[in-house]
Amino acid sequence: MLIHILAVGDVVGEPGLRHLERHLRPLQRYKDIAFTVVNGENASGVGLTPDQARRIYDAGADVVTLGNHTFGKMQIRDFLEDVPWLLRPANYTGRAPGRGCGIFDCGGFSVRVINLIGRCDLHWGGENPFTTADALLGKGEAEVTLVDFHAEATSEKLAMGYYLDGRVSALWGTHTHVPTADERVYPKGTGYITDLGMTGPIESVLGVEAWQSVESFLGGLPGRYRCPEGPCKMQGAIFTVDTETGLCTAVERVDVR
Repeated sequence: MLIHILAVGDVVGEPGLRHLERHLRPLQRYKDIAFTVVNGENASGVGLTPDQARRIYDAGADVVTLGNHTFGKMQIRDFLEDVPWLLRPANYTGRAPGRGCGIFDCGGFSVRVINLIGRCDLHWGGENPFTTADALLGKGEAEVTLVDFHAEATSEKLAMGYYLDGRVSALWGTHTHVPTADERVYPKGTGYITDLGMTGPIESVLGVEAWQSVESFLGGLPGRYRCPEGPCKMQGAIFTVDTETGLCTAVERVDVR
């Protein structure tokens, strides 16, 4: 059976949340989406609250993934333990609350979602994402396996794609907020895109008010990120997956404005 999996790029700020709430379910109906993963780590600009996580879930996400700003809002700590659909990177230190992998029933087939974070240029300590993926793939059974790789370096994301080719259904990158034009199916059947893009204000720098970002590059004092109002976009990708083989047959970028 062929199914459509939707992956949505990093939700940024209140404008991004509202845009997701307005447009996610119509897109799911239009594209006959069976399962949806949304990266929500920037819902507060830096991190997200339990209320924001719940809003993303209620908007239509089956799973909400995170990244380097997982603990930007510390009130998320207990919520990570309470709900199975909220994942933080699996290769964080083992002492971190929450989980980085889950298997979800999707009415006739199961979907495993793995959340990983890269090590190149993100300046944090953690386990190797490549060996962490190996360990997680050896636990449990699922017809479909999806990976959100939250990483800075395109080379690290591309390398992970080749490393997991044929072992996962789809792998996509998040974190850099700019969609890449390299959606493809790898030689052994894994769907891939280096970065999904973001869900948030169009007239911004990665979701931040444009002139605030310009000022920081001019040497101005840093301040709390401001997310501008105005027209928004919801970016991501749709992966067509064969549940019999667990492999991807097609990838399509989406951009809802």
